[in-house]
Amino acid sequence: MKLAFIGLGVIGYPVAGHLAKAGHRVTVYNRTTAKARAWVEEYGGDRGGDYRETAAEAAADAEIVFTCVGNDDDVRQVVTAPGGAFSGMKPGAILVDHTTASAELARALGGEAKALGFSFLDAPVSGGQAGAVNGTLTIMIGGEEAAFAKAEPVLKCYARAAVLMGPAGNGQLTKMVNQISIAGLVQGLAEALVFAVNAGLDADKAVEVISKGAAQSWQMDNRARTMLDGKFDFGFAVDWMRKDLAICLAEARRNGTAVPVTALVDQFYARVQARGGGRWDTSSLIDLLRNP
Repeated sequence: MKLAFIGLGVIGYPVAGHLAKAGHRVTVYNRTTAKARAWVEEYGGDRGGDYRETAAEAAADAEIVFTCVGNDDDVRQVVTAPGGAFSGMKPGAILVDHTTASAELARALGGEAKALGFSFLDAPVSGGQAGAVNGTLTIMIGGEEAAFAKAEPVLKCYARAAVLMGPAGNGQLTKMVNQISIAGLVQGLAEALVFAVNAGLDADKAVEVISKGAAQSWQMDNRARTMLDGKFDFGFAVDWMRKDLAICLAEARRNGTAVPVTALVDQFYARVQARGGGRWDTSSLIDLLRNP
C-alpha cells in the first residue's frame, strides 16, 4: 500500500520502518527534516521510501496516513492546520493517529474527517520504545469498523494486538485505563522494593519468588532490576507520563470518576520532575523513596 507516516519520534521512527520492511511504500514527514532524511537513508532505498517538506505533501495519494506526535496541539498542527495532512489526503483515505491525546480531540477529528470524505481512527499504543522497535505494540482503537478492517492488516506489521474498542474516542479512553493502571502499579512496586531492602531481604530473590504469583506484572518483570540499580535513563519519560495523566485526570473529572491514587502518583511524578528527572523512565518513582 501507499502509506504516509507523520512524526518520527521514538515510536514513529521504528514503526514506519516496520511498514517499509513489510513492503509498503512509505512517505514520511517530520518537523525536524534531518530525522526524516535519516529515516529515508535507513529504510528507503529499494523500498521507495521518501520524505516531504509538509504533512500535506506526505499525505498526498496515501491510502493510510499515520500520525504519532506529542499532544493535542501537535496533532492539530500536523492534521488540520494549513499544510496539515487533511489538506493533502484524498477521499476514502484513512488517518490513524497513534498519539496519546484526548478523547475530545479524537471525536472532533472523527467528525472533521467524515465531513471531508476521510476515515479516522484514534489508535494510541502501549509497549513503549521497546515495543515499537520489536514490532510488539498493543493498539487500542476508536473509529468505524470498515476503516479498522482496512487498516488492521497494516497495523499487524508492528503490533501483537490491535483491538477496535468502539467509536472515535474510545481508543484514547482505553489508553487512559492503561495509564491509570500503570501509575498505581509502578508506585506499588517502588514501595515494595524499598520495603524489601529496608527489611534486610535479598530484593532480587524476593522479586523472583513473588513474580511467580499474584503480584506479577509487566512492570515487575521489566523494571524491578533497573529500579533496584537506580537506572532510569531509558524507557517512557516522566514528562510524557505527566502529560498522559493530565489527560486521564481531566477525563475523570468529566465522567465523575474518583481516581485518588492516580492524582497522588501524578504529584509524585511532579516531584521527580522538580529534581531534574523529567526525562527519566517512569520507574524513577523509587528515587523519591530512596532519596526523600
